Amino acid sequence: MRITTWAEYGLIVAVHLARHGGERPVPAREIAEREGLPPDYVEQILLKLRRAGLVTSVRGAKGGYYLARSPQEISVRDVLEAAENRTFEVNCESYPISANRCNGDGDCSIRPVWRALQHRIDGFLQGVSLADLLVHEADVEEMLAGQAAAGQH
Repeated sequence: MRITTWAEYGLIVAVHLARHGGERPVPAREIAEREGLPPDYVEQILLKLRRAGLVTSVRGAKGGYYLARSPQEISVRDVLEAAENRTFEVNCESYPISANRCNGDGDCSIRPVWRALQHRIDGFLQGVSLADLLVHEADVEEMLAGQAAAGQH
């Protein structure tokens, strides 16, 4: 799994909006400036997040963006899928090497490993909400370690 710039910036933008808690629409330019991100990327990411139903936009001089749902209801998986269309790409399904092995009817003992990994990654990312990321890094690490110890992920 490779975390792309789209995914990383998407999560940064979503967490920024979560911090504002819907107090007012936040302009894309303000997000870009405060987070040190390229304004063009931020605009494109916000469009993807809006299309996925994760953010709402308000037009006008006092316009901007805010989360469409509470931070507790939006998972990291939701954001990554909005930014990238998927969280994990099973390469042999997207870019088949062999028509005999890589089609749905072919026998490939490797494919189940990738699918199982995709399932685990998606489950893990689904279990972390934007609200979970509104604390300090050490607190997030502690939370994730506690979940791993409890066997939740």
